[in-house]
This record gives sequence, C-alpha cells and structure tokens, in this order.
Amino acid sequence: MAEVLLGVCGSAACFKAVALASALTQEGHGVQVIQTRAATRLVAPLQFRCVTGRPALTDEWNPADAGGMDHIRLARRAELFVVAPASAHTLARLAQGMGGDLLASTALAFDPARPRFFAPAMNPVMWAQAPVQRNVALLEGDGWRRLGPAEGPTACGEDGPGRMLEPEAILETLRPYLAPPC
Repeated sequence: MAEVLLGVCGSAACFKAVALASALTQEGHGVQVIQTRAATRLVAPLQFRCVTGRPALTDEWNPADAGGMDHIRLARRAELFVVAPASAHTLARLAQGMGGDLLASTALAFDPARPRFFAPAMNPVMWAQAPVQRNVALLEGDGWRRLGPAEGPTACGEDGPGRMLEPEAILETLRPYLAPPC
C-alpha cells in the first residue's frame, strides 16, 4: 500500500482531516500527518496518532532529528502528498515556494513528479479573493491537483464555495494514486 503525507492546516475543517487519516489508515496505507501550529489549536496531535498509529509531526526542529532533516526524510519516503484542509495562508506559502515550517519545507522537498493534492477550506469571500485564486492557479500550474472546494455552508455560517470536500470524496479521488502497481 501507499505511504501518504497528510498536511493539515489551521481551519475549522481539521476534523475532516482526522476522518481522512483514519480512512486511509483503515485501507492499509501508511499515513504521516504534519500539522501546522494553527492546526494544533483546532485538533490535538494525539487525535491523529490515535487514528494512524503514528505521532503527528508539528515541529521542523524536532529534537530527535539532530540534523534538522525531517523534511527531506519525509519527502523521500512518501508516494503522495495531500494538504487537507489547505488554508489561504498555506496555499500562498506553497505557491511562493516559502518554507518556514515542517509542512511547507516538506512540500518543497517533495518530488514534483509524484502526486500532490490540496483541498482548500475557507470562507467563501476569502476563496473568491484574487490573491487566493492567483495562488491556486500557480499551484495548479506547478502540477498540484486541486480537490474542491465544495459549495455549501461553511463554519462561519456563510454559504458558498470554500467548504472542504468530504473525506469520502477526497479518498475516492486519491484511490487511483494509492493502488499498488500491477
């Protein structure tokens, strides 16, 4: 089965990332979660450990990795990278090639020939902003595949595009990339 990196950003949709990590693990895939600092304020890293059997990584400067090379090791080991939910902030950083935390540094070290996905999650007005759309276009031009967003009620109580796709829909899109080679 596949080795998957799941980047989780600060968004009210973080709970969907837990469900996605659980579903991937239940299908037999290895799932390594990387959370941004904002994501840890919404879902505790322990929750991801409970569903994946692996500690969620949150710090680029892991004391156990004296060489500071976790991002390289993670990027080389995984076959697929998914950022879900993907916040406007992280989309901007990925589009501009900015590191600065474990998720972004790992994304920069991940081979662009391998599948990379992002599932936006934000307020509909934020999603419609020209800078966000420019960053999405840059990412897609660089080979990232967009998963959504869906239209509907968002956590802020507004309705429109910006809602993260449901974990089942994301998993359905990922399955062809997760299948073992024939």
